[in-house]
Amino acid sequence: MTAAVFFGCAFIAFGPALALYIFTIASEPLRIIFLIAGAFFWLVSLLLSSLVWFMAETITGHKDGPVQKYLLIFGVLVSVFIQEVFRFAYYRLLKKANEGLKAINPDETGPSMRLLAYVSGLGFGIMSGVFSFVNTLSDSLGPGTVGIHGDSPQFFLNSAFMTLGIVLLHIFWGIVFFDGCEKRRWCTLLVVLLTHLLVSALTLISPHYGINLVSSYTVLVLMGIWAFFVAGGSFRSLKLCLLCQDKDFLLFNQRSR
Repeated sequence: MTAAVFFGCAFIAFGPALALYIFTIASEPLRIIFLIAGAFFWLVSLLLSSLVWFMAETITGHKDGPVQKYLLIFGVLVSVFIQEVFRFAYYRLLKKANEGLKAINPDETGPSMRLLAYVSGLGFGIMSGVFSFVNTLSDSLGPGTVGIHGDSPQFFLNSAFMTLGIVLLHIFWGIVFFDGCEKRRWCTLLVVLLTHLLVSALTLISPHYGINLVSSYTVLVLMGIWAFFVAGGSFRSLKLCLLCQDKDFLLFNQRSR
């Protein structure tokens, strides 16, 4: 039973991301490099967040009780802010790299910022999902019985769906964020930051899985719709895609902007 829970939750959390990687990134070496670079930027943001957390704990003297609760909230807020700062830094790096490639070889068509936004978002999402879920996933192998002390027996399943939501949200946040940077719509960046804070704050009420998941997936659907239209989608292209008649799939035929 523990093996079934382990593999089931693993495929729920990372199956869609794995499929996206295989079908849209694995065949292009340049996209793999950008994906790894995005994951690295997220790792650096985690390192800085950890340093801030360590400094805050040292200052408070490792006190228990309410202090730890407030430190946890503070850590979540700081971590989200640092992640978005590094997303912006990665956008600036990709923008400079694209401009440099065009200057060196004007005839060469480089990857579009829309495509780079998707790839970087997937890199952020995969790394975020791995670090947030890997310890929980390892515990699913046992020993022990979830819920034996009155907790929810669906803990692993709920955690898997929450991780899936976070991975997909990072993709949508990346697409919307990069578009806001390209068009200098700073309110868009603020919306991304606030929705990221909201979803992260929802994890603090983890025993209330219904509120947690429904709220997070509502944000996921809204951000997904926004990202779809920002990426150049339309009702017509959605219809053609669903009918398998789309011969100009967005991710495989992007022109530079």
